[in-house]
Amino acid sequence: MGPALCLVSAACFGAMAIFGKFAYDAGVSPGALLLVRFSLAAALLGVLLLLRPGLRRAEPGAHGGLPAGRAPAGHGRVLATAIGLGAIGYATQAGLFFSALQLMDASLLSLILYTYPVLVTVGAVLLGRDRLTPGRSAALVAASGGALLVLLGAGGVSFHPLGALLAFGSAITYTIYILVADTVVHRLPPVVLSALVMAGAAGTLGARAGFTGGVDLGFGLPGWFWLACIAGVSTVLAMLTFFAGLKRTGPSTAAILSTFEPVVTTALAALTLGESLTPVQLAGGALVLSSVAVLQVRPARGRKQDQASRPAPDQPDRACHGAPAAAQSKSGEPQAVAPSAEPAARCGSSQRPRACC
Repeated sequence: MGPALCLVSAACFGAMAIFGKFAYDAGVSPGALLLVRFSLAAALLGVLLLLRPGLRRAEPGAHGGLPAGRAPAGHGRVLATAIGLGAIGYATQAGLFFSALQLMDASLLSLILYTYPVLVTVGAVLLGRDRLTPGRSAALVAASGGALLVLLGAGGVSFHPLGALLAFGSAITYTIYILVADTVVHRLPPVVLSALVMAGAAGTLGARAGFTGGVDLGFGLPGWFWLACIAGVSTVLAMLTFFAGLKRTGPSTAAILSTFEPVVTTALAALTLGESLTPVQLAGGALVLSSVAVLQVRPARGRKQDQASRPAPDQPDRACHGAPAAAQSKSGEPQAVAPSAEPAARCGSSQRPRACC
């Protein structure tokens, strides 16, 4: 389920470039696009939380098995981190990306941005959150090579040193964003986390608009329609599915699966903007899809290994998210289950939870 959620997120993010193209054609400026995108997304998520209060509650066993409704120690720090992800991380990444887009071709910008799966994987391994297994290494090479073919297959591009620097800054910022988000996705429900991130980003962009004289919102209904698509599909749905997928797969796998995004963008551009797909781009898309297959086979094998008899852990409530649920004895007390073949996430300890796959 985790890889599927990451792919849905990548598809939603991939559609944003197309929505943005139509929004620009309707007279929307980059500043207005960013401000309305995050503000509208935060409002949509807030309404969703009001209509569905159950989405505000953490899943059973979260926070180390604390009872529902009881805030864990350090909960304020978790909330501050979530807001900071939007106010600093997401707002900065988006600002660098669109600043680079004004200076260089979109294909080269995307190529530089999609160095982040490699950066995330290296960072996660160095931090001890993931292991660089042969399967994951093969998937990373296939995904990165496929994205390279998809983006460069369109033809020659122009190089701008400052634009390239801004693009790489966007990649580094997004890498840090994912690694920091991985520390809180196990502590907050996806809808709550997404709402806090969007609110933080909207606050930063709103403050910047206030200091720079505001943004022009005088565009017509077509512009608002495409902004609604960006906020609803490419922000709210994309963020919810990304955080849910990140929680189940870990940062490295989630980043590798995100290379599906330029494949979606290129395919949608061919369908809606009349752009043609070259054989090189088709080969790149096949490579990206092959990396998805590699990552999908690996968890399936891991689940079969998890079912084998293994010594039971001392505390069943520390089983990581995604492990088999604890069996119930006749007395109603939970019985220990076999741990995962990967290092178990110590959700109830002071250590940061690790990814299960």
